[in-house]
Amino acid sequence: MQYNQLGSIFEPCTMSAFRPGWLPSLLVALLLPVLVSLGFWQLARAEQKRELLAAHQARQLAAPVAIAELENLPNPAYARVQLQGHFDAAHSFLLDNRTRDGQAGVEVLQPFYDQASGLWLLLNRGWLPWPDRRIPPAFNTPDTPLRLQASVYVSLGDGLQLQQEPQSNTWPRLISAVKPDELWRQLGRSGFSHELRLQPGPGSLRVDWPVIAMSPDKHLGYAFQWFALATALLGLFVYLGLHNARETRHEPSHHSA
Repeated sequence: MQYNQLGSIFEPCTMSAFRPGWLPSLLVALLLPVLVSLGFWQLARAEQKRELLAAHQARQLAAPVAIAELENLPNPAYARVQLQGHFDAAHSFLLDNRTRDGQAGVEVLQPFYDQASGLWLLLNRGWLPWPDRRIPPAFNTPDTPLRLQASVYVSLGDGLQLQQEPQSNTWPRLISAVKPDELWRQLGRSGFSHELRLQPGPGSLRVDWPVIAMSPDKHLGYAFQWFALATALLGLFVYLGLHNARETRHEPSHHSA
């Protein structure tokens, strides 16, 4: 009799107090690390964007760098330079899928020969709207020597890109990504391995360059969303485990008399 009384007292404790089931456990084991990782990745991206904005501001306040010194810089991003030379008007690249104010267009890139350094540079002159996808945007190229200001642009990554357009024998050529080394090979010459973006002045088109496509605050917002999803998933998992255990505990037991 005493044994039966002790058994009835400790029976709830010996039963499992947490029974989420194998399928929810598997889903949480797979999804929770992914959600947490995405949250920390967004935090890292936010920090990277803050560093880029600080570097951009510092480079804009710094004195221009000589073209010959660019290749020796460990990180030439946003370095300002002064150029003196001429465009190669016969060869132009049109960077597709660029938008301004919701309108589709292209950015015009042309080789520029800097007389002081003797280097060829890939200079982005700015944005033009598409008049018609069947007709390339029209633009003029100055045919006289120019003194220009530009800054080095270093991409954060390739990101999502459309399939590269087939290389043609006509100019200008439509491209979907700026890969300077590959473009120099198409031109049959060597040149600086980064794109330069022209500042307002002679030869410039629309040059309201965004420093970054997404602000650090947006990355922080996305990080919060990923962490919130992870927390909600974990909370649902705990609730389900306790709920199943409670339902099992209250099932009628069948004991022999």
